[in-house]
Amino acid sequence: MEQALTRNFCIIAHIDHGKSTLADRLIELTGTLGREEIGEQVLDSMELERERGITIKAKAVRLNYEAKDGNTYRLNLIDTPGHVDFSYEVSRTLAACEGAVLVIDATQGIQAQTLANTYLAMEHDLEVIPVINKIDLPGSEPERVLEEIKNVLGYTSPDVLLISAKTGQGVPRLLEEIVRRIPPPAGDAHLPLRALIFDSHYDVYRGVIAYLRVVDGRISRGDNLRLIGQDTEMEVLEVGYFAPEPRPAPELLAGEVGYIATGLKSVEECRVGDTVTSVSHGAAEPLIGYYPPKPMVFAGIYPTQAEDYKELREAIEKLNLNDASLTYEPESSPILGHGFRCGFLGLLHLDIVRERLEREFYLSLVVTVPGVSFIITRTSGQKTTVVNPSDFPVPAEIAKIEEPWVKISVITPSSFIGSLMELITQSEGVYKHTEYLGHTKSTGEFGQRVRLEYELPLRSMLTTFYDQLKSRSRGYASLDYEFIGYREAKLVKLDVLVNDVPVDAFSRIVPPERAHDVGKAMVAKLKEVIPRQLFRVPIQAAVGSRIVAREDISAKRKDVLAKCYGGDITRKRKLLEKQKEGKKKMKSIGRVEVPKEAFLDVLKLG
Repeated sequence: MEQALTRNFCIIAHIDHGKSTLADRLIELTGTLGREEIGEQVLDSMELERERGITIKAKAVRLNYEAKDGNTYRLNLIDTPGHVDFSYEVSRTLAACEGAVLVIDATQGIQAQTLANTYLAMEHDLEVIPVINKIDLPGSEPERVLEEIKNVLGYTSPDVLLISAKTGQGVPRLLEEIVRRIPPPAGDAHLPLRALIFDSHYDVYRGVIAYLRVVDGRISRGDNLRLIGQDTEMEVLEVGYFAPEPRPAPELLAGEVGYIATGLKSVEECRVGDTVTSVSHGAAEPLIGYYPPKPMVFAGIYPTQAEDYKELREAIEKLNLNDASLTYEPESSPILGHGFRCGFLGLLHLDIVRERLEREFYLSLVVTVPGVSFIITRTSGQKTTVVNPSDFPVPAEIAKIEEPWVKISVITPSSFIGSLMELITQSEGVYKHTEYLGHTKSTGEFGQRVRLEYELPLRSMLTTFYDQLKSRSRGYASLDYEFIGYREAKLVKLDVLVNDVPVDAFSRIVPPERAHDVGKAMVAKLKEVIPRQLFRVPIQAAVGSRIVAREDISAKRKDVLAKCYGGDITRKRKLLEKQKEGKKKMKSIGRVEVPKEAFLDVLKLG
């Protein structure tokens, strides 16, 4: 098909605004699949995606649409994730398109991630088609959302379409607008090959399957190709497109979206964002700046049964084949045994990886308190990056500590401003900006909607920040964040000792003034969840050699005097002394088992 009749576009939105449902309607209306074949969220094929109602992996599909002008157009649609953790994937997807359909919920209006994705699309010079979805719901307010779009994004009423992705209302007009407003792809099939990889997954028989957009040149089966960013070479085993199942094709030309089977054995060798070119007479310059996604959150993952370590290693290796943004390295702990220190894009990414490991590989896991990476300058001048609190040097060796900071954007009804500002200030946030967006019927009793902009340490967002944000705003607030760099910080390592043995999994990096409060809360929680032993168990929180908080779990006591019926007091004392000696011996050789629930409860502490 000629390039002038091709349209490449993606669907972007805040999480749960109806991207995947809209993709279903587009697939149905173009006749690619019938309604009975679609079911629900045909592009969200992962069980976890359907269950949670979120898109985790970007998906592509080729649609053939017969427009009112009599031409048949080829529409290449890419459905993107909506959560902030996967914004790297969204940015690479936008670079593979000429247009974007921006979906906004008619009941919720503009949310934090709506703005972030719109700005990303504008940075890539995409033609944006704003769409107000869910107009069939009783609580929908299209007029109010329209006013909000006009004030915040600058689009007027004729530019915005009103649709219901669930019923199909307004979707045929959207197809016509896609054909009319989104430009055909540029690029020349006669120039040296350049194709952008926007996603990939691992296939047992064909190796890494790379999803790509061909910008210049062409790709055929048997071609020898090279990745410019990583300098990896490969031979094309298969080339094709998605409809929505993979379909082999003779070749992919400039302007088309499809896939290639590379035969590579690891997704790490074929990173998202890299540029594919030919080995001979290939292009010298990549399409856009290639950089691997950086993990922002780190946590230890351990099996609850030590004998499951081998199964955990194999499970993480298999998961990593399909998720190159997951990093891992072995680590061990005196109490938890052998496990892995893993790096994640964010807390949702951590939660999804944990759940997939437990579900798909039938593992029972313990996840330690999440942390971030710190850049430490030693007194000798040497700089090191530390991701595990147990690797922190002693305070005397530290000249400077730097930690990652993020810029956050919170959209909330105005009546919750006070409590949210208090939460962010308690989390060491630095105020930057306030912007008023407009009124909403669904939050009418709470007043006008406001966007708050703050900068704060990423460390402060890792445990209960998001939950508190939602509870303080009754679920109305939405959050978006972006990494802005490292800044100097005053921090100390807080250790937790159970029966005088340090438990690495409970170690935290905190500001010195919060060490006592955090330590006190942790030892109090551990006293509740660690079962009593036959000897007294001290639980201590310590900064270096200084104990900042302590609780004791009293010993279970057997009534050794039960068999004494009267008699001299010295006989009773003798039995009690004997018991005391036994408990002392037991304490010296006893080992306290920390239950899995203890790690989960400490994880939930602010």
